[in-house]
Amino acid sequence: MHVNYHTRAGPQASLAVDGPPGHRAVSVRGMTLPLPAQKDSTSWMYPAVEPFHMQMLPVGDGHTLYVEESGNPNGIPVVFVHGGPGGGTSPRARSFFDPHRYRIILFDQRGCGKSTPYASLTANTTGDLVADMERIRQTLKVERWLVFGGSWGSTLGLAYAQAHPQRVTGIILRGIFLGRKAEIDWVYTHGTVSTLFPEGWEAFVAPIPPAQRGDLLRAYHHIFTNADPTTRLAAARAWCVWETRLSHLVATPEILKEAEEEHDALACAVLEAHYFVNRCFLSSDTQLLDGVDHIRNIPAVIIQGRYDLVCPLQSAFDLHRAWPQADFQVIANSGHSALEPNTTRALVAATDRFAWLLAR
Repeated sequence: MHVNYHTRAGPQASLAVDGPPGHRAVSVRGMTLPLPAQKDSTSWMYPAVEPFHMQMLPVGDGHTLYVEESGNPNGIPVVFVHGGPGGGTSPRARSFFDPHRYRIILFDQRGCGKSTPYASLTANTTGDLVADMERIRQTLKVERWLVFGGSWGSTLGLAYAQAHPQRVTGIILRGIFLGRKAEIDWVYTHGTVSTLFPEGWEAFVAPIPPAQRGDLLRAYHHIFTNADPTTRLAAARAWCVWETRLSHLVATPEILKEAEEEHDALACAVLEAHYFVNRCFLSSDTQLLDGVDHIRNIPAVIIQGRYDLVCPLQSAFDLHRAWPQADFQVIANSGHSALEPNTTRALVAATDRFAWLLAR
């Protein structure tokens, strides 16, 4: 099913009216629905909300996941699939969704965020994470949910949807990463995106002895799995600063400094290296493209920044070619970050449209 997210009046058209639930409403096909909450005028993101339920969910293999719910307990279930691997969730992620209409489910994947054990690589594969998502759905007694994921979250979101299409009401993907070797090499091999940021690349390779720079990914993976804590942390910070530099059209000193925060940097770098060395635990480069037939008729939108240097447009375009039924949007003047204004507006317009579509 193709979903058109734009009207002549613009992407948010009649969806921008605000009012608390129960005070202002509209009738759609005999149902009374609350009008959307007030949005930020620039980003269109919704006001910050606090979770109404949080839990630490054991999922086996010694792992326990942080899971939270916010918004409307009786609203449309949506699961937010964060990036990385190892990136963890942020309270800001709740603001992509109208809290009056959505039951917003966030979780930290194995080894990161508030999940435990911290930075653990044991039983940490794509298959494990797909199974975790299904465990969360069952635990929360959700029959079906909207899947929302960006970057690595698009990879895991696709893998989950293809494994459990009957449990998915819709799919919103951003910054497409299909786990292919060429996509990994693009970021971690000299002569690719490194030519755009030679000074950043120089800092990225600095922790690796010159003799080991022929395979930077494996060299970093060796440090993360064998070196002393001080060396590991220094390497993790170099790794995350490099990735952060690529993630923003303008990576300010403040943004790069945040990338060095110890807890988040170590988990993200260690888990990314683990997944990328193992080719994201996918059966082949084409697994996610080959699996499109399982989800072809699920309403979906693909949102991609034109100048995304972490997950270049080619991957999103390849997914679009394999899945023409999905709405494909290329966002001008946007890079990789979900928090760039043009991208946030497209993402919120998509969740608004799904709020109406799924309420029918």
